[in-house]
Amino acid sequence: MNRWDALTRFIEDGRLSIDNNLSERLLRGIAVTRENFLFLGSDRGGNRAATIYTIVESAKLNGLDPEAYLTTVLDRLARGHPTNRIDELLPWNVKPSPATAP
Repeated sequence: MNRWDALTRFIEDGRLSIDNNLSERLLRGIAVTRENFLFLGSDRGGNRAATIYTIVESAKLNGLDPEAYLTTVLDRLARGHPTNRIDELLPWNVKPSPATAP
């Protein structure tokens, strides 16, 4: 009974889920490839892999094709996108250009 408020919070806010199935489903891809992480070579390699997974999953959550999103971002960076406007390249702010969209 001490945690009743937290348990029933999802009833008051329709954005909340009663369970964490979505989170577990999204992490499944990482869990399936866990054995491959043994061969990343170093901690830096592991950090890089985690960064790439984060970017790809964020793109998916925002309804973007990860390959088209990465192509668009890398193209903009190669063309000299200003570093003080890097937030414009976040998955929820960028739309892949027609030339890079699948």
